Amino acid sequence: MSVDLAIPKTPNLSPGAPRVRNRLRPVDYLLIGAGVLLIVVVLRLFRDMSVPWVPGDSAESVSTDPSNLPYYAARTTLRMFLGLGASLIFTLIVGQWAARSRRAEKVIIPALDILQSVPVLALVSITVTAFIAMFPGSYLGAEAACVFAIFTAQAWNMSFAYYQALRNMPRELDESVRMMRLTRWQRLWRLEVPTAMVPLIWNGMMSFGGGWFMLASSEVISVSGRDQALPGMGSFIAAATSEANVGTLMLGALVMVLTIVLVNVLFWRPLTAWSERFRVEHTESASAPRSLVLDLLRHSTLPRRIGRALRPLSEGIDRAMRVFGRSTKPAYWDNSGTNAGDIVFFGLLFAGIGWVIWRLATYFESTVGFAEFGPTSLMGLASLSRVAVLLVFSTIVWVPIGVWIGMNPRICRFAQPVVQVMASFPAQFLYIFVIAALTYTGISLNFGGVVLMALGAQWYVLFNVIAAAGQIPTDLREAMDDLGVHGRERWKSLILPAIAPGYLVGAITAFGGAWNATLVGEVVESGGKHLEAYGLGAYITEATTNDLFAKVLLGTVVMSIVTVFINRLVWRRLQRIAEKRFALL
Repeated sequence: MSVDLAIPKTPNLSPGAPRVRNRLRPVDYLLIGAGVLLIVVVLRLFRDMSVPWVPGDSAESVSTDPSNLPYYAARTTLRMFLGLGASLIFTLIVGQWAARSRRAEKVIIPALDILQSVPVLALVSITVTAFIAMFPGSYLGAEAACVFAIFTAQAWNMSFAYYQALRNMPRELDESVRMMRLTRWQRLWRLEVPTAMVPLIWNGMMSFGGGWFMLASSEVISVSGRDQALPGMGSFIAAATSEANVGTLMLGALVMVLTIVLVNVLFWRPLTAWSERFRVEHTESASAPRSLVLDLLRHSTLPRRIGRALRPLSEGIDRAMRVFGRSTKPAYWDNSGTNAGDIVFFGLLFAGIGWVIWRLATYFESTVGFAEFGPTSLMGLASLSRVAVLLVFSTIVWVPIGVWIGMNPRICRFAQPVVQVMASFPAQFLYIFVIAALTYTGISLNFGGVVLMALGAQWYVLFNVIAAAGQIPTDLREAMDDLGVHGRERWKSLILPAIAPGYLVGAITAFGGAWNATLVGEVVESGGKHLEAYGLGAYITEATTNDLFAKVLLGTVVMSIVTVFINRLVWRRLQRIAEKRFALL
């Protein structure tokens, strides 16, 4: 983390010196105008989101008229940012808790393993009734269910990244904070969030793309046995795909790409350029990423004015947090001993798990029957084989490319928007072409579905490798150059050990995300043609379409069991090895 120790010049404070007024600059007026325009647009969209509505009543319909695309794009973008905001709050709370408490970690991390593998369709079908009940007679209930679906496509990946960043925090930084006895609030904003800033931003970018990928499943929800399409890009995609209108789909794809690029230029690019200040290294990078928007903000006086206005709030939170004491323990500590509290905690935990298992067994016995577990488990193994192929492919292809992008800031500047567009592209856009290609080649969807799944899951590996490679300290790279270490030896001695923790975070989230991608990779339908692969994703999709909640729950349980088993057996063990051997301590 580069630190500027230059001493600023002391201003002339003599009594006779004229006082310089901190006036607004032209760029300030530009930003104020942009902010007012943004507020007006958001308020207009919120007004449309809160119109009166009764479940089952089609108060709003989704048209494939291209003139509606700008409005649909704005409405979807607002939902995406609401989901991102909720995901960030969830990440800071849950990731912090899991990294600070050994007991919490034993519950939170397996729970995140399960949640990241639970299909969006299953979560929405379970929660949509509750959200509609929270806003009776208003369209906000359906909108809240949609935002929650987008949240589930974003939150888990960000939480894993933040948790892993705290686990790999350099020990000397942690020790210095404890020596200075900072409060928990000061520790959070001066050490933990800055340390995790780079992986958090890159994984936030990836999670944002994951939200785009699952749009069609998020904006078309089932209410009272009927599909309710919310105005937006996802429902537009679904409607155009159902009509098999290639021209409309291509126009929708163009608008979506323009929206993603605009969001990247105005939001993600400034964040990635700004996050360079939080890199943990002694030598500053010679080619740092640039952003025109960030340059405008740096020439503006508004950020400093807003910072001064919010300072009393920050100081008030800091004073409130002092009652919890100073920071005397590291962000994560290994307490291998067992005490009475641990025995009670884990006893209650296992009792709760046992009760949940008994309730599920009773429910399944009275609905689908235990005989359904056999075929469902075989479908789970079929989907698992596709997930394994996808992970092998992602590792072989995207690890070298991610290292190349991450270690070359100039390449990253141009590659970032391209990668983000590719990661955000919904598979439903390609259904028409996939059906045509599979019909022409005679390839079964059992094999071709892996390509559609890869569209949503492979990018987790790429984004995390880019973030990890970008954090390799410049002084280590220069040391390798001075020693003449290149080629295979450089990969073995520096690159692979440095990116190992980040790659494993990407592999774990890709493994969970691939299960969600089975929903769009194992069932393809467009223009009256229907293709279906043998797998758990097709099973859950069909059960959701036919409103068979017991089968949806059964498929979700089987999917969660497989995910947790593989994570515990393989990924978490590799993660512990990477933390002990390859973390930059």
